[in-house]
Amino acid sequence: MIVMELSQIVLLFLIAVLAGLIDTIAGGGGLLTVPALLWTGLTPVESLATNKAQAVFGSGMATVQFVRRGYIALRDIGLAVVCTFTGAAAGALLVQRIDSAFLEGLIPALLIAFALYFWFSPRVSDLDSHRRIGTTAFALCIGLSVGFYDGFFGPGTGTFFAIGYVALLGYNLRRATAHTKVLNFTSNLAALLFFLAGGHILWAVAATMAAGQLIGAWVGSHMVLRHGATLVRPVLVVSSMFVSGALLWDRLR
Repeated sequence: MIVMELSQIVLLFLIAVLAGLIDTIAGGGGLLTVPALLWTGLTPVESLATNKAQAVFGSGMATVQFVRRGYIALRDIGLAVVCTFTGAAAGALLVQRIDSAFLEGLIPALLIAFALYFWFSPRVSDLDSHRRIGTTAFALCIGLSVGFYDGFFGPGTGTFFAIGYVALLGYNLRRATAHTKVLNFTSNLAALLFFLAGGHILWAVAATMAAGQLIGAWVGSHMVLRHGATLVRPVLVVSSMFVSGALLWDRLR
């Protein structure tokens, strides 16, 4: 059993607040919380499981806020939720059987490309643009694949969902961020359910961090609604580059 000092608990709470804020705006909060959990002495499995248990509260809070403000079309997102849950469940089941080395090398390159797209593309704004595929095709392609990725690997999931909504469905950044949190909540929940059976979650730690996630996600969702692309675009770019750098550094160590 891990026994933590009060200073560690306070630090985890503060990190969760920041992670909830960043994750709601652009994704990538897990790159703050997972290393923090490992630093306290948790095993990798305990860290991943506990991280999902606290992250589901942040994505859930953001989802509620966006639904209340009317930014999420619940009728259009149902199939995407089902596909995302299915993909995340499959990824969580297969993660111990498949070598993740290929993904670890590919993801940083993709995230850097996405960052450049968000920064330079005139289509990324507060205005809706042309839709390239239907919601069914989006659910089957993006929901399943990104959901699987989140269950299997994880970093940058929110960015992948956001780029899908902007580039394929033509959503503006406010709508894209709102719908992204629904699917992120779905993939977090699916992974959490599979971790529950293993008994690897430290609930006292998860509850402390969940409180921080709720605060950070509440603030982050209001910032997105107020500032839109002016805020989301630069944070998405910085978040993508940060995730890429962290993954590349981890491979080179």
